[in-house]
Amino acid sequence: MAFFLTLRLAWRGFGRNKMRTILTMLGVVIGVAAVVATLAIGMGARASVQDQIANLGSNVIMLFNGTRTASGARLWGSGNSLSVEDAEAILTECPSVAFVSVTARTAGQVASTQANWGTSIQGVTEDYFLIRAWPVEDGTLFTDADVRGSAKVCVLGASTAEALFPDGGSAVGEIVRLKGLPFRVVGVLVRKGGGTHGGGDQDDVVFTPVSTLQKKLSTGSRQRVGNIMVSALSADRVNSAISEIETLLRQRHRIRPGDDDDFMIRSQDEFASAAEETSRTLTLLLASVAAVSLLVGGIGIMNIMLVSVTERTREIGLRMAVGARPIDIERQFLVESSFLSLLGGVAGVLLGVVASQVVSQVARWPTIVSPQSVVIAFSFAVLIGIFFGLYPARKAARLDPIEALRYE
Repeated sequence: MAFFLTLRLAWRGFGRNKMRTILTMLGVVIGVAAVVATLAIGMGARASVQDQIANLGSNVIMLFNGTRTASGARLWGSGNSLSVEDAEAILTECPSVAFVSVTARTAGQVASTQANWGTSIQGVTEDYFLIRAWPVEDGTLFTDADVRGSAKVCVLGASTAEALFPDGGSAVGEIVRLKGLPFRVVGVLVRKGGGTHGGGDQDDVVFTPVSTLQKKLSTGSRQRVGNIMVSALSADRVNSAISEIETLLRQRHRIRPGDDDDFMIRSQDEFASAAEETSRTLTLLLASVAAVSLLVGGIGIMNIMLVSVTERTREIGLRMAVGARPIDIERQFLVESSFLSLLGGVAGVLLGVVASQVVSQVARWPTIVSPQSVVIAFSFAVLIGIFFGLYPARKAARLDPIEALRYE
């Protein structure tokens, strides 16, 4: 009963200084909203990256070209160490490998009879779509015979098909021009989704046989590739596949014992771990900045409670004179500061949820507001109120009743 009476007195005190109460709460509101919004952005980014990695396919291993030296600097991934023959050897000589595809990439204009579109053009083999678990929605994929014959056929990503054929008709069987050369569309892929931010839509792509791209659409060496994508037989054989590939390529590239590899191998788990660590670091950084805002709000609560103690000195002396104990005075001021931060916490959570949704809509950035983040932000708000209200409450409880009654 005494607790509810204390709450009623606190609420009545807030009502006497509405503007001051609102301004004091504002620091907590902004801090809690910042915590909720930043955690939502961080968790959304983490989920998005995880989806992108999952969309790579299953048990995926990526091989990249090694280093080259330019102006005295070693540049990773810019050499020309990998070849089509390497990919063929990996498939035939590594027992833990299920599928292999070389990839090469260029960019250019793709034109249909209805539209002209600039996009990424990738040369791959037929196994690429098995590795990526990427079926067609319409038509078929090109075949091994198309790869060996350097056929002028292509498969469109869903976004590219929509851009080139805006009337909604089927693209299969149509002729499109890649860098001015005619190619027949044999299929349109299922929409993969989960593209990277900054315009990196993975459905905005055209796939051709890698041999066709090397011979007809790109310049430079025709035998070198951008990278090699491998799928292990199963998840528990990924490490053995990496070991087999490394041993084979070192033999094929005549790398002496102790010398550095001229290629780089990365597994899907490594991508996931690196992305998770980056996302976690970003989330902690943003949450730390938000926590500073919450701390500033707590300092504001302490300040206003100290002012309140000074303004209500006679009231405190009067209450002590009629029998209130120091613990009663301390509890009243502690409840007031906690209640103030509690109200700020509720408003901050609501504002944080709204802010995260606005960010998601305006910036096209995925956000996830989890119950855990709401509980964390709300709990910190209450703790801030208790911590920063403790000193003013104790100061009020230690006032001398006689001196308090004589205070003007």
